[in-house]
Amino acid sequence: MSAPYDLVVIGAGPGGYIGAIRAAQLGWKVAIVEKEPQLGGTCLRVGCIPSKALLESSELFAEAGHSFAQHGIRIEGRQLDLETMLARKVKTVDGLAEGVGQLMKKNGIDRFTGRGELLAPGRVRVHGYDGSAEEVVAERVILATGSRVAELKGVELDGDRIGTSTEALAYPEVPDHLVVIGAGAIGLELGSVWARLGSQVTVLEYLDRILLGFDDALAKDAQRLFAKQGLTFRLGSRVVGASRQGDRCLVECDGQEPIRCDRVLLAVGRRPNTEGLGLESVGLTTDERGRIPIDESFQTSVPGIFAIGDVVRGPMLAHKAEEEGIACVERLITGYGHVDYDTIPNIVYTMPEIASVGRTEAELKEAGRKYRVGQFPFAANGRARALGHTVGKVRILADAETDRVLGVHILGPRAGDLIAEATAAIAFGASSEDIARTCHAHPTLAEVIKEAALAVDGRALHS
Repeated sequence: MSAPYDLVVIGAGPGGYIGAIRAAQLGWKVAIVEKEPQLGGTCLRVGCIPSKALLESSELFAEAGHSFAQHGIRIEGRQLDLETMLARKVKTVDGLAEGVGQLMKKNGIDRFTGRGELLAPGRVRVHGYDGSAEEVVAERVILATGSRVAELKGVELDGDRIGTSTEALAYPEVPDHLVVIGAGAIGLELGSVWARLGSQVTVLEYLDRILLGFDDALAKDAQRLFAKQGLTFRLGSRVVGASRQGDRCLVECDGQEPIRCDRVLLAVGRRPNTEGLGLESVGLTTDERGRIPIDESFQTSVPGIFAIGDVVRGPMLAHKAEEEGIACVERLITGYGHVDYDTIPNIVYTMPEIASVGRTEAELKEAGRKYRVGQFPFAANGRARALGHTVGKVRILADAETDRVLGVHILGPRAGDLIAEATAAIAFGASSEDIARTCHAHPTLAEVIKEAALAVDGRALHS
């Protein structure tokens, strides 16, 4: 049995390792338990980071074939070296994972490799891959085990031809025809990657729209853009089966002709990783969606056991988990820790990118809240024209009486970076007038946000 710790964190994803670091910074003796050889969680190993590496590489490949010529750059005989592209992705992941390991050492955090299981409050058994087991004792435990891909009845996953985002990050060749089940961020991002590299991509979505939870108007614009990029959408499609037939796959939808394809990507959401945690040993139960209930201090119904990230309520986003990890330990140690769930941005890293923070029009209408809208197109922005990326717009929703910014929605180049200004504005209770009166450097893409803020009051300057 190891020496007691102030805190043991089960799970070394963005929420877990960040929470562990903050606790160590504040003087606690901390241990972290992770079953995978690499630290960083799903996000770093088989999620956010590798997908963004492939998105960047595939975007450059597509631009080399279509956009470079307008810049006076002619490339003859463009060829895809998929092996090198995938190797770059792996190198990116390995470097960052190594960096997380160094951060553990720098902050004096002890690492235990294996699956963590609760034995009792403050007691965690670590099951090693070699069959060994050791016990870690701590005053407090944080559960940060993340999530896994949600399965769909009738879809027979085989880890190869019919798989999840994990397999789609490492296809050994470009599929002739890829069927993506689910038109959310993961499906659209990875569908875009393989479409750029030459695959015929068909996206099946049960709902009558893509990107549920995003601004309706921008989601419709995005769908039209993705269709021009080669993605085929079949909305209102209920998938009832997907099976492998040799080196081909058969996808069946209710009331439609079956689709034959080379590979299938299942991307219909994620589920919390709570199995095997020993929750029943300490009297913890989950809700109907498999999440662990917590109070405002992230404590579960068992004193001394806390939970953050994908295993609790709220959006399954890496940055949300990070904020909760920090807030949880700061509240424990300093007495104060808070996450503003109204200012958690959501981003889809397609081309163009889509980013959103705050309320959507649909939410404001449902709440009966009066608001004004200001929007401005990237096509009227000097920097966007110089870049050659002019598609999209910024939409700002502001309270009709107070002018306080309630939501900002962006479809366009570098939307994921631009949303940071909007997030800060909402966090500090800014008005659209505040944004409009703030000097924005010229020429920058950020000027589109300024113009959209001016447009709330009907006084955009460049349209």
